[in-house]
Amino acid sequence: MPSLLSITAHFFLQIAVILLTYRLLWPLFRRLAQVQVVAIMVAGFLLGPSVLGWIWPSGQSWLFPTTLTIGAETLPHPNLTAIYVVGQLGLVLYMFLVGASFKLDILGAHARQAGVTSAAGIGVPLVLGGLVGWWMVSLGGYFTDKVEHWQGGLFVAAAVAITAFPMLAWIVYDSGLLNTRLGTMALSCAAVDDACSWVLLATVVSTAKGSMSGAFLAVGGGLGYLLFMLVVGRRLLARLETWTPPRADTERTGGLPIAHVSVVLLVILTASWFTDVVGIYSVFGAFVAGTVMPRGALLDGIRERFEPIVAYLLLPAFFIYSGLNTQLNLILDPATLVMAGVVLVVSFAAKFGAIGLAARSQGMSWYEAGSMGALANARGLMELILLNIGLEAGLISSKLYTILALMTIITTFVATPLLRMFQRRLQLSGSRFGPAGQEPDDLPSVAERTE
Repeated sequence: MPSLLSITAHFFLQIAVILLTYRLLWPLFRRLAQVQVVAIMVAGFLLGPSVLGWIWPSGQSWLFPTTLTIGAETLPHPNLTAIYVVGQLGLVLYMFLVGASFKLDILGAHARQAGVTSAAGIGVPLVLGGLVGWWMVSLGGYFTDKVEHWQGGLFVAAAVAITAFPMLAWIVYDSGLLNTRLGTMALSCAAVDDACSWVLLATVVSTAKGSMSGAFLAVGGGLGYLLFMLVVGRRLLARLETWTPPRADTERTGGLPIAHVSVVLLVILTASWFTDVVGIYSVFGAFVAGTVMPRGALLDGIRERFEPIVAYLLLPAFFIYSGLNTQLNLILDPATLVMAGVVLVVSFAAKFGAIGLAARSQGMSWYEAGSMGALANARGLMELILLNIGLEAGLISSKLYTILALMTIITTFVATPLLRMFQRRLQLSGSRFGPAGQEPDDLPSVAERTE
């Protein structure tokens, strides 16, 4: 058993390698019109067994060990556990920051359109993904023996319906869409569709264990938590906005009050724990906590100081953990490659196509509707979380994990270039995306309207 000192030293090296790989990739990905989080995600896969393990097997297994053999027993390696825990911490903190940036006023002005597009984003994947999942169970090799046909259908439906909420938020922010109808509706649709996907996943996991109680707990506990935070939590947390930044001539300009920050962290961690326990998972607990936090100087200061550490130090650990579970050599036979192609086509049709058409039916221009579909089709982080849960619960095989992980990379990779294409065409027409939809480019900016 390695000592605590050796585990710690090796973990520092692992994180340093992840960050170095990402920084080397970023100049290329920037030229490909990608956001930084895509480069971080790809770095995690490159360092896994599919690429680094193929080029340098002994080096990859030494740098990122996954198992530890003690006598006749094989256990998860302590460094793998450390990467997982740090990645989960980065995930919940990042989801809180996403919630803290959510524009509820813009969402309220377009609630009907958001509702219709959200329904399309969960309904169409439920049908198409469900059929593909049912077919996979019949073929065998994609799910474990304890999964029934309908359970496999629900799992693939959830995998197709899900949107990369944290990654979507990053794309929206980097694209300057945070204060627009497009950005706010895209985030709201992702939140609703992802919540439904987690309920589907909880149903599959619970019934595979022989009980429906987990699904009922996920729905009841999730709704109870949401109502509590909206009705009670919001009022209690409003008391935090008693702090104002120090005057410019004070010694600790911009310093945050420790007591206030401690309360915020306590809320994030407790919310994440509770939603994990009930089965809708920690990311939604953290996101809701962010949405109900009082807007003001305190939250702005927390976001400004937390974002660099969370996004560029803690969150990359999650991507390397997912990359270690992806093995591309498992899908190289012709039949599996055909299945991977089917999954990819269904994924595009069920999200990009369905969301885009639904948005167009609600009065959006083709450019805005196409952008909605492109953003919804990015799966990234949330898909990888779902896959990890399915693998750890003994529901899916490594082959299906790899197929869906490959679909995740492709759909996420094309999301930003598609968005940029629609934005360029909109600019050529003399318009831009604004808080009320597509607007002439000579109107005042959002910042100017709020001054």
